[in-house]
Amino acid sequence: MILRRILIANRGEIAVRVMRTCERLGIETVLAASDADLGSVAARRADHVVRLGPASASGSYLNVSAVIGAARAAAVDALHPGYGFLSENAQLGRACEAAGIVFIGPTPEQLLAVGDKLRARGHAVAAGLPVLPGGDVSSLESAAALAAQIGFPVLIKAVGGGGGRGMRQVHSPEGLAAALDLAIAEAAAAFGDARVYLERYVAAGRHVEVQILGDGESVVQLGTRDCSIQRRYQKLIEEAPAPRLPTPVREHMQDAAASFGRHLKYRGLGTVEFLYDCDREAFYFLEMNARIQVEHPVTEAICGLDLVECQIRVAEGRALSFTQRDVRCDGHAIECRINAEDWRRDFRPSPGRVSRAIFAAGEGVRVDTHIESGADVQPYYDSLMAKVIAHGRDRTQALERLCAALARCRIEGVSSTLSLQEALARSPGFAAGGVTTDYFALFLDNHSAAEHRA
Repeated sequence: MILRRILIANRGEIAVRVMRTCERLGIETVLAASDADLGSVAARRADHVVRLGPASASGSYLNVSAVIGAARAAAVDALHPGYGFLSENAQLGRACEAAGIVFIGPTPEQLLAVGDKLRARGHAVAAGLPVLPGGDVSSLESAAALAAQIGFPVLIKAVGGGGGRGMRQVHSPEGLAAALDLAIAEAAAAFGDARVYLERYVAAGRHVEVQILGDGESVVQLGTRDCSIQRRYQKLIEEAPAPRLPTPVREHMQDAAASFGRHLKYRGLGTVEFLYDCDREAFYFLEMNARIQVEHPVTEAICGLDLVECQIRVAEGRALSFTQRDVRCDGHAIECRINAEDWRRDFRPSPGRVSRAIFAAGEGVRVDTHIESGADVQPYYDSLMAKVIAHGRDRTQALERLCAALARCRIEGVSSTLSLQEALARSPGFAAGGVTTDYFALFLDNHSAAEHRA
């Protein structure tokens, strides 16, 4: 089947990103937009726009009935969910099937298999992947017993979600009860699922992930990405391939990700995420994201692929057009996320009108954004304004291009993380490569102190 008309059930930069590929392929786009986004850059770029619902995400982008209603009204062939919102929602996948609409993503069964973190952990074990010591807990007593068995520190994690919500570090038995209560409450509020589980906490760890692509039969891996620059488990900078990772570890990690995909008979684009323990020189399965990732451009840069096109071709029922032997990763790519946040005030969101926006392009530099001068940053959604991606023959050149591009960018009218990201990209620790997940907190403390002294 050939897809000719696609509903984009998302907003912001990913909506614009999907449109770019659809335009190149000659596919008509319909944007499902909330009331707040009817005048957005994405809405103006789409071939057609259908109203999805009120500004609140719960009434629009997170409303399965509204999304399916919009798709039916627009008479589309397929639906692209982007990332976030309903992108990993099995109910939406099933509703698409019932309505005769192609869901551009994994099957509902695969979404269920990896959306539940404990179930995903079980599949990882079945596929032969290493996992951290841990397991589910149903009470303070069971948590205390498991923590004593694992040894402190431990990490409490939400079964039904991610993004740092429902996650708590516990460094001693005395802190377990309060942390468990907080994690359960946060998980219930964020995901409607109060279940949590425990894992051993790795102090000196790196967040490394592997991009996979499958057609339901064959699965290929497209190399590693390092996402260790994080604030409260939210990624800030990503790069591909992961720097300063021992070659045997990299190869084993990539093979493990592909094995996981084959175990699931995976269809579509997905990311298998690992925690690399620097002290033990070992890695462990964390989770799988069954969708396109925010950081997908760095993989596109080094592999020379359009991953949205890959998603569409698989959704059309086509077999992969290449094998693992055909995959070549060249050079290095780094991505910075620019958010509308006042980082000097604990990263407070900064919605409002952007009076001036200049995003510098150049050789080896790509910018994915939904912001231009005069655009509004809405208070209802994620604060991501743009991603600046630099590609070079090696990491040194990629970093030089990234720093030069960030220095030429200008954002006025709202507070942004632009200056912070430039300082972070120029920091000696990041320049050396291979930092652990605690690097940003240390950098921020030092940078804030230096600004205060100045």
